[in-house]
Amino acid sequence: MARPVWAGNLSFGLVSLPVGLYTATDSHTIPFHQLHRGTSDRIRNRRVNERTGDEVELTDIVKGYDAGDEYVLVEPKELDDIAPGRSQSLDIAGFVDLTEVDPIFFDKTYYLGPRGKEFGKVYSLLEQALAKAGKAGIATFVMRQHEYLVALKAENGLLTLHTLHWADEIRDPGKEIDTLPGKAKAADKELRMAEQLIGAMSMDWDPEEFHDTFQEKVAALIEAKKAGKTAAKAEPAAQPTGVVDLMEALRASVERAGSPKTTGEKATVSGNTAVRKKPAAKKRIRSAPKEELSGLSKADLYKKAAAANVPGRSNMTRDDLVKALSRT
Repeated sequence: MARPVWAGNLSFGLVSLPVGLYTATDSHTIPFHQLHRGTSDRIRNRRVNERTGDEVELTDIVKGYDAGDEYVLVEPKELDDIAPGRSQSLDIAGFVDLTEVDPIFFDKTYYLGPRGKEFGKVYSLLEQALAKAGKAGIATFVMRQHEYLVALKAENGLLTLHTLHWADEIRDPGKEIDTLPGKAKAADKELRMAEQLIGAMSMDWDPEEFHDTFQEKVAALIEAKKAGKTAAKAEPAAQPTGVVDLMEALRASVERAGSPKTTGEKATVSGNTAVRKKPAAKKRIRSAPKEELSGLSKADLYKKAAAANVPGRSNMTRDDLVKALSRT
């Protein structure tokens, strides 16, 4: 069994639960060593004193903040001392609707487990309550000399912890991208055709249908070079669609997506292979009376909007969802 990367107490109200944090994901990597070209000599990274050229042991290295005219030295223990108790504490500040947390804030995912079977009841209680409420606990904690903002969620019978970006870490797209179209408006027929294409290419989300094709090609390249062969090269990238050709490209795409030849066959999406399933027939959904809708939470309204296939629902406020569902 894996060892937790962090251990401490999860607190909500006056309830405290000893928990451990476990890494939930892996990354696809094929390890390469750095070699001196023309030889099998390994290239090593060394910690070297830039003044003397001598190699320095890790235990002899301290952190230094450049204050301009001098360095301010900080020892690792000093960083722990200024966060007394917090490095072993995960305190929930409150609970929010899951739909209120924009996906851009999510960073890394961890599994959270109880530190002992005797704490299973408290763990299960919190997991079931979060799942039923459709909410996430927002908390902060310190790990490895860094403070993290996190969201605690219930997922498939267990608790997961998602590290979040701080608000000032989210970059302003207007400052980062100088080619945004601004108020450019698409023609109605182009918009309808684009929506038709999205409908024709709609599929059920199944992550097992996608795989990392690039890593497979890297592995195939290595095997080919071992055998003294040449690996197949990738197909050239698609050319950008010009404004003049946009409508024709959309029309051809819809025809291709909806043709009998492609229905039920494999479709290539962003370099990954997936099976395109024939969309199920849409069913008429009778909406609830407006009086009933006004008493629902935003999360419940969003579920009804998704079931009714209300367009633009992800950007709607609670009042917008009530109005849109009332018109359905």
